[in-house]
Amino acid sequence: MKEKEKKKSDFRYQTGDARVPWAAVGESVTVSDIEAMLRFLIQPGEDPSAYDNQMSKVMSALQDLAGKGVYASKLTLGDNVKALEEKMQEYLQVKHACFITNATAGFEIGLKFAGLKPGDEVIAPAITFLSTIAYPLVIGAKVVLADVDPLTLNIDPKDIARKITKKTKAIMPVHIGGYPCEMDEIMKLAEEHDLTVVEDVAHGFGGWYKGKALGCIGHFGSFSFHEVKNITSLGEGGLITTNTEYGNDFPKARFGGFDISNPIDKWLYDVVLLKGKGGHLSMAGNHSPMEIQAVALMEQLKRNQQIIDIRRENAAYLIERFKEVEEIIPCPFDTEDIKSTFHLYLLQLDWRKLNGDIQDFKVKIGEKGITQIPHFAPLYRFSYLKQFGYDTEAIKRSCPNAEEAFLHKFTHLPLYPLTREQLEYMADSVIEVVKEMRK
Repeated sequence: MKEKEKKKSDFRYQTGDARVPWAAVGESVTVSDIEAMLRFLIQPGEDPSAYDNQMSKVMSALQDLAGKGVYASKLTLGDNVKALEEKMQEYLQVKHACFITNATAGFEIGLKFAGLKPGDEVIAPAITFLSTIAYPLVIGAKVVLADVDPLTLNIDPKDIARKITKKTKAIMPVHIGGYPCEMDEIMKLAEEHDLTVVEDVAHGFGGWYKGKALGCIGHFGSFSFHEVKNITSLGEGGLITTNTEYGNDFPKARFGGFDISNPIDKWLYDVVLLKGKGGHLSMAGNHSPMEIQAVALMEQLKRNQQIIDIRRENAAYLIERFKEVEEIIPCPFDTEDIKSTFHLYLLQLDWRKLNGDIQDFKVKIGEKGITQIPHFAPLYRFSYLKQFGYDTEAIKRSCPNAEEAFLHKFTHLPLYPLTREQLEYMADSVIEVVKEMRK
């Protein structure tokens, strides 16, 4: 009888037919592990005894199920991760999509392929999360913070143009709240100056700009599936995308530079450096996600558009309600060309018409039980840039829109699936507070 072909599910282990196999999973997930996870994911409500009774039934059924099946033989970088990546390529209409641990890893990978090195400059918006600029700071590149557009709080292409120098290597536009940046203008600047664009799409999964998915317009895009995002891969997770040839090396960039296509003599693989723009070489990191994360994200992906539609409907309601209040600056909304993810509702006040500003508003609205969060403080206000030796006062002066917005104008309201009562109460409360603050 012909011997069955042995199958490798991972380059490190022979997990096919063998008299003494070496399993990829050292200790299998068991029913008791699943019970602990279930008790975490679905916690007791108002009637703990009813919860425990139902859990007993569930565990009995799981024991029966375990007796009729086998435990997962691969927990990371297996078939589910591959299937998710293929689905993401289709969904985003992009050539390459690689599932990774978080968006921060995606920025690192994209900037490595951009050939970023110490002394180079990267332009990013003054208002964003700290992760956007983490990798440039780590390797000794210089971060140049650009001012934001006063209407959208996205990076201002005009200020990008003012701050490009001979040392500039990359631009990192951030789609704050899921509303698209002016990508045509940014890509034009990148082409004129031979720069790499790495999109920060942490808020933008499922958003579109002139028929192209956010994250697939620049040279690289990095998405986040952290627990607060519209959809999540069990609390953490990210995706890096590209239409460039560098996408062929995404698997190496994700996992240590391992090259299984050309193993060294008498070994299973080779380890290679990543080759980026201009021939620049860099060491790959380890950003491997779990199979169970891919399973969860694949399910949430199926309802992503429904989630966005609910958020859009909530945003439309707030915009309509706030029309009656002249001190509230209208929130940017969808057009034929622009499709937001409505991760956040951008609330801005014309504070010069009020007795007070957004800081006073936040206190008053908080007293009414309304949660709001200004995403984010300008990066030059944090200690770490000063500790790195940046002249933060000079940066502040160069970003007047960011400074005014943070101190006086903006905060964000939640748009997740609120009840109608919650949505109406939030709108009523905002309007009441603004009217109280009128001059």
